[in-house]
Amino acid sequence: MTHDFLIIGGGIAGISAAARLSHMGKVWLAEAEAHLAHHASGRSAALFEPRYGKPALVALSYGSEDHLVHANGGVLSPRGMMIVAGPDERAAFEAEAAYMTLSEIPFEEARAWVPILNPVTATLAARGFEARDIDTDLLIQNFAREARSNGAVIQTGAAVTSLARGADGLWTATTSQGKVHARIVVNAAGAWADRVAAMAGIAPLGLVPNRRSMARIPAPGGHDVSRWPMIFGVGETWYAKPDAGALIVSPAEEHPMEPHDAWADDMVLAEGLARYEERVTEPVTRLISSWAGLRTFAPDRVPVIGFARSDPGFFWLAGQGGYGFQTAAAASALVADLIGGRTPALEADIVAALSPARFD
Repeated sequence: MTHDFLIIGGGIAGISAAARLSHMGKVWLAEAEAHLAHHASGRSAALFEPRYGKPALVALSYGSEDHLVHANGGVLSPRGMMIVAGPDERAAFEAEAAYMTLSEIPFEEARAWVPILNPVTATLAARGFEARDIDTDLLIQNFAREARSNGAVIQTGAAVTSLARGADGLWTATTSQGKVHARIVVNAAGAWADRVAAMAGIAPLGLVPNRRSMARIPAPGGHDVSRWPMIFGVGETWYAKPDAGALIVSPAEEHPMEPHDAWADDMVLAEGLARYEERVTEPVTRLISSWAGLRTFAPDRVPVIGFARSDPGFFWLAGQGGYGFQTAAAASALVADLIGGRTPALEADIVAALSPARFD
């Protein structure tokens, strides 16, 4: 059987694209791992903060908001955001608060919200309420259900080992589950996207996977953390976020890596936890668990969405860089618009900023 679309990658980018494209033709999605969203998507901090990032990312985030709020009952819940800083970080603190449109609040008010803040070392605070949690598993399942209801094949354990154009113009992919033939390939392979392109004879774009480590720690001091905001150290040198009665803390590092199944670096994690401990009164006495994910960026740190100029049957959907969940609804709608030859809902300058043609 020949499919209209072969999607390589079963993270949020690939799954959302499968849902959109399933209304336009036959979809076959290949995910190398045993389950969906194994790598970056499955290790996300899962926050919707639409003002964060470059203009193209902000446009995609705001373009996704209606879907995240309303589709299938919605996947967002209140969280809020706070940045904290020491007394010697006033300039950086004010710049970040302005960039994120957060309002400075008296420290006593910040401590009433997050009682473990250290009154000696964390004297500055700003907050906002637009940031919300994303139920990432529900979002993935909603898109997967939509795709399957339209006949899409979502195949896990299907690593693509070769990809080539035949004389008939069709793509043939060899996977661990057999061969697949398709008219159009959508490269949603995350950290492996450049490798997939090279396999297909398409010039790589210079995508770089970056490791980010995380630790889950017990609720500090036995507090109920469920209503705490996501907290950032100024300069994003660490962040903390409530998660299922515990707290996730990350050193927020970006260490370039080769594509692989990432794991936390113990030293980097310890350094990040120490930066977090400098701003709070409760020490970290043990970890419940730790992990890492790869956040993949294009050279300009803007996602790549569009057909390769060298091959109109090869479509890039890569470089989400940690923004995948909050942008997936608009990004996948753009995929369908571009492949379907429709005028995108996004402004033309945003579409151009996302296009792989910007690297030509």
